[in-house]
Amino acid sequence: MRVAVMATGALGAYFGGRLAEAGHEVHFIARGAHKDAIEQEGLRVESPLGNMHIRNANVTDDPKGVGVVDLVLFAVKLWDAEKAGELSKPLVNQDTRVLSMLNGIDSVDRLTPILGDVVCATPTRISAVISAPGVVTHKGTFANFRCGFLDGRADARLESLVEEVKKAKVDATFSRNVRQDLWEKFIFLDGMSGATASTRQSIGPLLADPDTRALFYDLMKEVETIGLKQGIALEGLADKSFAFAIAAPPHLKASMCEDVERGNRLELDWLQGKVVELGRKLGVPTPANEYVYKVLKLLRNGKPA
Repeated sequence: MRVAVMATGALGAYFGGRLAEAGHEVHFIARGAHKDAIEQEGLRVESPLGNMHIRNANVTDDPKGVGVVDLVLFAVKLWDAEKAGELSKPLVNQDTRVLSMLNGIDSVDRLTPILGDVVCATPTRISAVISAPGVVTHKGTFANFRCGFLDGRADARLESLVEEVKKAKVDATFSRNVRQDLWEKFIFLDGMSGATASTRQSIGPLLADPDTRALFYDLMKEVETIGLKQGIALEGLADKSFAFAIAAPPHLKASMCEDVERGNRLELDWLQGKVVELGRKLGVPTPANEYVYKVLKLLRNGKPA
């Protein structure tokens, strides 16, 4: 396959690295010091599932030079969705499949007007961070995604591409029910990001305290309730996500917590802010998400340059 990683953050680097390791032609879109380091030293991924060093990685800051690919791993921050979508146009034709691995629940709706009906929802689970330019650290033992079209249609092209991804030892699944998958991930992500970022704590101590443990659960339960209000079959998924959190390594924290600690911009408006917005629209109280939004609101644009 010809693959483009748009862009090479922690998530894109991990999955793109696995495909490059398996021999696929992967083009990493990156910029700044991260791009320079990959050009000079290759892309390094440190992972409990196996370290990678992609020497002589194809890296560029200009998608136009890559041309049309079979698969785009679309993994940018939520505020960059439209801008990155426009930049991705040279990568895409009707045979391309764009895996929107962004957080939140609205990225496909935002990208489809730009790139067409080749955009697939791709709820992804991984805990990873850029630990140095050209180096990504995978912190957990899980790294997987599901992908499909929100209308649930069959797609032989996407299924065949997913089979190639699976051969690269990536836990990937084609889904005809990806809308529910997307909301299931959103439930966990909203709780994990909101609780760890607002307390600046990893999941272990957070779950050990009864008050912060309750905050974690309430964040997820509010998302479940909003999804159910819209007719999405989410009954019991907050409890399922909570059980997953309890079983997770205690040192884990959401990328939004890492961003708070580093003074980076936050995806707050598309996560807890989106829950509050939908709650008001649907008449569903969201006190836990409102609390987290208020606590983090003044930090959401990061530290001034």
